[in-house]
Amino acid sequence: MLVNSQADRGLIRSTSAGPTLVSREESVEFAVFSAVDIIEPFKSISDGTTLISNGGSFELGFFSPGNSNNRYVGIWYKNIPVRTVVWVANRCNPITDSFGSLTINGTGNLVLSSQNTSLVWSTSTSKQAKKPIVQLLDSGNLVLRDQEDVNSETNYLWQSFDYPSDTVLPNMKFGWDLKSGLNRRLSAWKNWDDPCPGDFTYGVEFDPRLHRYPEFVLRKGTTEFYRTGPWNGIYLSGLLEQRPNQFYNFQFVNNDDEVYYTYSLKNESVISIIVINQTTSLRQRLTWIEEVQAWTPYSTAPRDDCDKFGVCGANGNCMINENPICQCIRGFKPKSQETWNLMDWSKGCVRINPLSCKEKDKDGFIKFSGLKLPDTTHTWVNKSMNLKDCRAICLSNCSCMAYTNTDIRGEGSGCAIWYGDLIDLRQSPNGGQDLFFRMPRSELDGKADNMIRIVMVVAIIGGVSVTLLLGFCICWRGSKDRNEELSQNGGEEEDLELPLLSLPSITAATENFSLSNKLGEGGFGPVYRGRLEDGQEIAVKRLSISSEQGVEELKNEVKTIAKLQHRNLVKLIGCCIQAEEKLLVYEYMPNKSLDLFIFDQKQGKLLEWSKRFQIICGIARGLQYLHQDSRLRIIHRDLKASNILLDNEMSPKISDFGLARIFKGDQTEEQTGRVIGTYGYMAPEYASEGLFSIWSDVFSFGVLVLEIVSGKKSRGFHRESRGPSLIGHAWTLQKDGSTLGLLDKHVRESHHDVKQVLRCIHVGLLCVQQIPTDRPNMSSVVVMLGSESELPHPKLPGYFTEMDLAKRDHSLMEPESYSTNEMSVSLLEAR
Repeated sequence: MLVNSQADRGLIRSTSAGPTLVSREESVEFAVFSAVDIIEPFKSISDGTTLISNGGSFELGFFSPGNSNNRYVGIWYKNIPVRTVVWVANRCNPITDSFGSLTINGTGNLVLSSQNTSLVWSTSTSKQAKKPIVQLLDSGNLVLRDQEDVNSETNYLWQSFDYPSDTVLPNMKFGWDLKSGLNRRLSAWKNWDDPCPGDFTYGVEFDPRLHRYPEFVLRKGTTEFYRTGPWNGIYLSGLLEQRPNQFYNFQFVNNDDEVYYTYSLKNESVISIIVINQTTSLRQRLTWIEEVQAWTPYSTAPRDDCDKFGVCGANGNCMINENPICQCIRGFKPKSQETWNLMDWSKGCVRINPLSCKEKDKDGFIKFSGLKLPDTTHTWVNKSMNLKDCRAICLSNCSCMAYTNTDIRGEGSGCAIWYGDLIDLRQSPNGGQDLFFRMPRSELDGKADNMIRIVMVVAIIGGVSVTLLLGFCICWRGSKDRNEELSQNGGEEEDLELPLLSLPSITAATENFSLSNKLGEGGFGPVYRGRLEDGQEIAVKRLSISSEQGVEELKNEVKTIAKLQHRNLVKLIGCCIQAEEKLLVYEYMPNKSLDLFIFDQKQGKLLEWSKRFQIICGIARGLQYLHQDSRLRIIHRDLKASNILLDNEMSPKISDFGLARIFKGDQTEEQTGRVIGTYGYMAPEYASEGLFSIWSDVFSFGVLVLEIVSGKKSRGFHRESRGPSLIGHAWTLQKDGSTLGLLDKHVRESHHDVKQVLRCIHVGLLCVQQIPTDRPNMSSVVVMLGSESELPHPKLPGYFTEMDLAKRDHSLMEPESYSTNEMSVSLLEAR
């Protein structure tokens, strides 16, 4: 079980010098332990002594949780100051004194006894070992094996990995052994003081007798609380962070003998676990961050209201970006309109028109994309059937409501069929899976309820270019002066409910767009400071009337940023569309943009290393949110120093989403003939081929890190230095062992953490590697920056400069638009 602080375990004693780690026993007694990893027959571990794994990663011994005085035998991380217990033997049967002992008995089992030698806990192996030993492995697995068995290193008579408590460790099998009937599942502690199983359990739900489609389910008692969605060959349909990543490898095995999940860390120096607890974030993947001496969530579940099991009832689809979040799927209506209007969706939805099983009036199917697949309780599965045959099977049974592939790899394979109502549907704009819904002929002919519009637009969003979406519907709704005709997709509309501000109020706030209030000018128009009547300070982005290109970018920016909420992203307050004016209103950032500090001799002195590191980490977290944690997967495409704003505490805010793109669930990259961005920050594959992805954003982040560390602009560096680009310069310095030569002189002359500086440069070089897939994703970057784990060696970086751009295919036209600060380039392919 994870503890939030040492105090939760009663392991901190306050002194004038700060917290000191001691045990509940005297500190002298705590220092006495057995420096071995094995218990042999006729030897024991008593309270106050421990086993330590051979590599020193884990420790086994007696402990008291929280404020309790009861004693338990557990395993915890040896070198983490916050004692993190990952397994407990006697969870519900504590020892009430300090005279417990752990030994191997005459039957070859490991037994825990109390002072009066009464049995407290034991293993239960039926196999008799000639020479049984118990060993604590460096994986955290406690194993019972026969020392005389030549295969005893793998042939365990018993292992703690088969009986997990509340934690999944790397390389542990989490799930079913179908031959033995063993079900490895987690159960949360009752509370911080009691490791006995509480209400919540988490494990693989699988029953071959019912042809179950395996998935992970979190239960409160016997009631389903959260589910991941079933495995589709690549990831769990509702658990998007399980996609392939650069942080850990994972595997889901589903055969006649076993159904389980396991993972391994790509960098063994990283410490990461999966844990369930009694808090609101019930299931968490946590990573130990050495820098802050704390566990940091990599992912959590449930994430939001849509993750709560069956929140929208039968045949309801949960869409977290909508208000209300629950909508009936196409062809359905609320079973009780009255309770539905009161935002009680538990009764779900019923069909508007009944299905027909008559041959002459056959039903059909409509495909919905980007869905977390519904609850698999009533499913039938055939792994060898193709989708065409799957459709025919479903159509032949009047109880069949939907079907899909069980495996989406390649062209897809396998068949899964749902019978009865569909429960726990969720729209997943960043992922999910196709599902074919059974519909009566009337729905197929287009006689649908108006509710279709809302459902369909969300299903379509993931696969359509952002520039075709309805960016300004949010402002159009409240406009009394003028309605704008906006680009639409199939006539569908989307209302994002962003506040509309009047032109007179903005004009007054900016003193009629006074030059004295002008903060700067971007590629699509000037930005002004202002103050609303309620005293709130704002920054107003005024679209240049002559910029036709900027209209689409502004629509895009409104639609994109209105959906985002993160401490490291700029907040959009409202917008205005009146007469010829098109305005965006943001929160005001008193310290303006990052470039004004790092590239200025005087201002640069104010930015000591600790602040620079804080800014780097904040940008990384903001970009991680865009790529992985937000409701939409967003590629920024123009990350640069002037687009990083700083609040009054110098915390960074990523801004300017005019060029951003939204990716659909399974989309990894896109190609464009219109290359838009800024010299010096463009990834080589984007600048030369128009390919952009999360990796091109990662490249821009790497450049930004090198700029923050060095105080030098990437753009034009090769001309000023008469040498390589900033990236090439950093690469050369690291190869020569002179990495610190990159450091800004202002930082070099003041206090700075050398290891931290070197780590940032190293991470920056990993981000700018030539091959996109060699670059880490932003989740991995956040972990790298916050830990002291060993980093991979960076490969050859992408040496892309403005000179390289000039050498591109002669079929390209001249740059179309520029900004006054960095040069924002738009390259259009001639046709």
